[in-house]
Amino acid sequence: MRRNPREAEESNRQLNRRTLMLGGAMGAMVAVLGVRMRYLQVEQADEFKLLAEENRISIRLIPPDRGLIRDRSGKLIANNEQNYRVVITREAAGDAELVLRRLVRVIPMTPEEVERAIEEVKSLSAFVPVTVAERLSWTDFSKVALNAPALPGVTPEVGLSRKYPLDTDFAHVVGYVGPVSEKDLEGLQSPDPLLRIPKFQIGKIGVEKWMEDTLRGHAGTKRIEVNSAGRVMRELERQEGDAGADIRLTIDAGVQNFAQARLGTESAAVVVMDVSNGDIICCASAPSFDPNLFVRGISHTDYKVLMENDHRPLANKTVSGAYPPGSTFKMVTALAALEAGVITPETRVRCPGYIEYGGRRFHCWKRGGHGSVGLVRSLSESCDVYYYDIAQKVGIDKIAEMGRRLGLGQRFDMPMSAITEGIMPDKQWKLEKHKQDWRIGDTINASIGQGYVLTSPLQLAVMTARIASGRAVAPRLVRMVRDQELPVPEAPPLEIPPEFLAAVRGGMNEVVNGDHGTGKSSRVVDPTMIFAGKSGTSQVRNISKAEREAGVISNDDLPWNRRDHALFVGFAPFDAPRYAVAVVVEHGGGGGAVAGPIARDVILRAMSDGLPSLEAYPSSQRGRIESMLKELPLRDPETGIVPTKTET
Repeated sequence: MRRNPREAEESNRQLNRRTLMLGGAMGAMVAVLGVRMRYLQVEQADEFKLLAEENRISIRLIPPDRGLIRDRSGKLIANNEQNYRVVITREAAGDAELVLRRLVRVIPMTPEEVERAIEEVKSLSAFVPVTVAERLSWTDFSKVALNAPALPGVTPEVGLSRKYPLDTDFAHVVGYVGPVSEKDLEGLQSPDPLLRIPKFQIGKIGVEKWMEDTLRGHAGTKRIEVNSAGRVMRELERQEGDAGADIRLTIDAGVQNFAQARLGTESAAVVVMDVSNGDIICCASAPSFDPNLFVRGISHTDYKVLMENDHRPLANKTVSGAYPPGSTFKMVTALAALEAGVITPETRVRCPGYIEYGGRRFHCWKRGGHGSVGLVRSLSESCDVYYYDIAQKVGIDKIAEMGRRLGLGQRFDMPMSAITEGIMPDKQWKLEKHKQDWRIGDTINASIGQGYVLTSPLQLAVMTARIASGRAVAPRLVRMVRDQELPVPEAPPLEIPPEFLAAVRGGMNEVVNGDHGTGKSSRVVDPTMIFAGKSGTSQVRNISKAEREAGVISNDDLPWNRRDHALFVGFAPFDAPRYAVAVVVEHGGGGGAVAGPIARDVILRAMSDGLPSLEAYPSSQRGRIESMLKELPLRDPETGIVPTKTET
């Protein structure tokens, strides 16, 4: 059936409209796709390029060089040495255990080290390198490189490791580094990514720990190409980080070494302090230990020896040891009484050898007593009864307040571990600590540095420096950071009348230089180095009434750990104080006989360019002193090595 022309025309118009609509829709779709393709390929090109690279590019950290530590004159105390090590990658090794067995034939490794390496290799991902040997000699390092074809997956590498060239001299001050542990990460909200690097080492104690952020530096980065398994293919780019800052301490390495050698086998501590600015010139604790053992991974045997030593070589006695100060505390009681106006320098007290209070006798060290005693003689001959008497008049609160002004009962802000605050007790302290009221007997005991009073050698050195200078000088251990001298604020005056300080210093002068002084064996005859000080002997056991009546047992007849502590504090030169010193010898016996000579020798070394001159000593002592100085195991000032007896 034929359509008429009108129907055909209408049908063509509808077809044309549909064609145009379909073509328009298709054109619009093509346009949208074009715009989208342009957006993805042009405007988003960088983003997709980055995403693609992240599938094959890995950014890894480069550990920075650790900052060096030097003494006040620039001598190296802690440095970094090349560490020749060997690593193995299980992915490249194939049978890693077999390869390790072969490696033993090339370099020395104990069976325990091999087993430990095998366990670590098995526990980590196949592409992670594991260190199996460190601190190899150049010969062994070369052997590994030469035998590389027979040791697939084994790679010799060169890194840096911490070394302490003066080992035992600075172990307690500088400390040591060790691998990061979970305990180290506890409490850190945003730990440095460096701390996540396997076996990365950080400071564990001492300056190494407390100045970790300064010494560590900032990591560098390297871009490396890895395959789909994560194995490194090549290094594409490297950006070095910032090395840690170098630090210079206030300590003089020569004085420090002399003090360590002078203490010998004693369980003891010495602190020498510059009275003008607080610089710690010496901070020696004995016995000491070799911190290099901890860096390398101390053996169970070596650690057990240190832990079982009753002289506690791991403890830094200079700042963590808390001891009854004994008679070295008498200057505190005297100054408190002078300032309170209950005595003058001329006030006299009769000493019959004891006082009685509350049905109890408090004895003087001199059984027959000292007779009539004034301030200067009470210090020079260390009369206990004089201080029992004046302490009751002034009271413990004023004594404690004076003690705190002189630096006792304070924790000083220094980059060292386990700094004790000590105890400077008063009435409120006992009430809070023991829930008991303070008693007169407590005051009597405290007046001579016994009872609840506890101090550290550092605090005693500060106390002595403040008495010598008349200023509230504070100790400092760091002199320079990045070659920049750290500012030293001027110490404020103690606001103790100068005549009172002069009276106490005069008594300390008589201790050493008077005919009857308890420290006369520590006399210095060089007029430019006159030494003044105060001896102290603190009891560590109770003396019964029966023993006192029969005669107190000599320290020499007691077991070592039941003997009295020996203490001595002093300063020099007397007319123009420069250095203060404090010495504590645990269970050493008499302070004047044992601690005093050590204090005298160390402070003379601090005032000299080298060993103390024999002319500084009384002529009667020079022969003995000369022999003693020759026997000291001192380091060579150039090499830092302690010569053996055969070498000397």
